[in-house]
Amino acid sequence: MTTTAWLAIAVFAAAYVVIATEKFNRAAVALTGAALMVVIGATRGEQIWFSADTGIDWNVVFLLFGMMVIVGILRQTGVFEFLAIWSAQRARGRPFRTMVLLVLITAVASALLDNVTTVLLVAPVTLLLCDRMALPPIPFLLAEAMASNVGGTATLIGDPPNLIIASRAGLSFNDFLIHLAPIVVVLMVVFVGLCWLLWGRHLRYDAKRADSIMALTPRETISDGPLLVRMLVILAFVLGAFVTHSLTHLEPSLAALLGAGAAVLISRQGHEGYLAEVEWETLLFFAGLFVMVGTLVHQGVITDLAHWLTSRIGDNYAVAAHGILIGSAGLSAIVDNIPYVATMSPLVHDLVGPAAGLPPDKASLWWALALGADLGGNATAIGASANVVITGIAKRNGYPISFWEFTKYGIVVAGVTIACCIPYLALRYF
Repeated sequence: MTTTAWLAIAVFAAAYVVIATEKFNRAAVALTGAALMVVIGATRGEQIWFSADTGIDWNVVFLLFGMMVIVGILRQTGVFEFLAIWSAQRARGRPFRTMVLLVLITAVASALLDNVTTVLLVAPVTLLLCDRMALPPIPFLLAEAMASNVGGTATLIGDPPNLIIASRAGLSFNDFLIHLAPIVVVLMVVFVGLCWLLWGRHLRYDAKRADSIMALTPRETISDGPLLVRMLVILAFVLGAFVTHSLTHLEPSLAALLGAGAAVLISRQGHEGYLAEVEWETLLFFAGLFVMVGTLVHQGVITDLAHWLTSRIGDNYAVAAHGILIGSAGLSAIVDNIPYVATMSPLVHDLVGPAAGLPPDKASLWWALALGADLGGNATAIGASANVVITGIAKRNGYPISFWEFTKYGIVVAGVTIACCIPYLALRYF
């Protein structure tokens, strides 16, 4: 590697350490790191602004922005209070039952939509619910972020890396359901057990709070019924566009922006209303992080790491699949899984070719890449987009989640779920 590449690694490592220590604002650190990448000559404007592989992923940024605007207007209808009370009543006011219900809703929604959109919709409900039940919201938010990553693994549209893999390998929506949905169901059962061990056993049931919630009438929380109906129509359009992406080829970011524009028009609000819920710090953090990671891609650092991995596994596809699974999990915990998969998928393509017509042992490399990248993202607060969004929402609402608080739970969840995938690959494909 060149001297510039080593300098880029040093900048990224330093920024990562500073973010982990949480001594400074994470968005400021990420933007400073991005600026230093330019100063040392490791990247330029062309790579930052116009390259999908080495610059800011505008699809992710504008998807987030659009959904934040939609969620902000939806909040004003009272629908989140309705969902919070409804969920608590279905769980009879029991904290762990409530957590399980929210986790399952999050996982299923993440498979049908995408994990970032799901956490944007579920987090406001969770905060209101925990406030009503006098429960600490952080365990619920952590569980939902991780459940979104697990559930999103099951489908082509559930997690952004899956879209990249599908495009490169020629895989369909049904291919993901057939190969990944079965193990995701198992992983969700395991994850519910982990929720009990990590958080559920520490939650306390308050009978008085539960009785007061059971006495509430959810419909009374709806403050603007006509606006809610119009917003639900817009949300249905946006979600329908997400699901039919492979047919319409309408980018999720464009669908979210169109939905946000329609929501602003029909709500007739000033900018102080629809921009109030936008997590600007989160968007800036993503921009800086994309630039830093994209610089590593541009300098060939991630490609060299991927080549080193593939050189160690050779033609032994059983070793290759498990090596890619574990290696992808480890790297996705440190580097956002989107640019990692964008770099790794061409190498898997060179090893085995498109997925169509491949024997099971060779095809397993594609599924190992998806499982490792998607599930490994649970290990740290910056390993997956959903994690960054959840921590941003938590901080904005007065419940900051530190890097290490996320990691001490996330690394357990990532480790256990990856361990469950090892026998799945071995039994199904070899």
